[in-house]
Amino acid sequence: MPEIPYKPLEGFAPVEVLTSILERRGGKLLNIDRMLLHSVPFTQGWGALLGKVRNELSLPEKLLELAICAVCGVLGAEYEMHHHGPFFLKAGGTPAQFNALRDLKNAIDRDSLFSPQERSVLRLALEMTRMGRAPAGLLDQLRDEFGETALVELVGVIASYNMVARFVVTLAVDVEDSVVRI
Repeated sequence: MPEIPYKPLEGFAPVEVLTSILERRGGKLLNIDRMLLHSVPFTQGWGALLGKVRNELSLPEKLLELAICAVCGVLGAEYEMHHHGPFFLKAGGTPAQFNALRDLKNAIDRDSLFSPQERSVLRLALEMTRMGRAPAGLLDQLRDEFGETALVELVGVIASYNMVARFVVTLAVDVEDSVVRI
């Protein structure tokens, strides 16, 4: 049960904000959208940022989704795990990898499950989520592996999904029983 009731859609204004979400989501609204609609400026900024994060980065999709699911696993954001699990699997992740992300500290050491590059991403996600920073040397290692652009994008994805996960956990956003279509 959410901490704040989802925003009712009847008579919602401005209509263009609602229309923008519906276009981005293929004609449907998720519970996170209905929570965000309590603040139009926040809804607009959220959509702009996360639209870019999800659709315009050069980071390989599997690593993008790995980082997102890792953060959400650490923070217990089941709402986001539910929504991003299918994207992770579609991008080449395995069910065993996805399930391991709920215990990220142990997942990092599972070299039979994750590649060295994936374990580096998991370590960065864990440290940024727990400590707010990367440990000494990890950024240099990741810069060598990925290059500067991909590293900035990876740090940005982890930071962005820390925001998302903390939002849905704090406000207890439920996984949808059914998706609202308009």
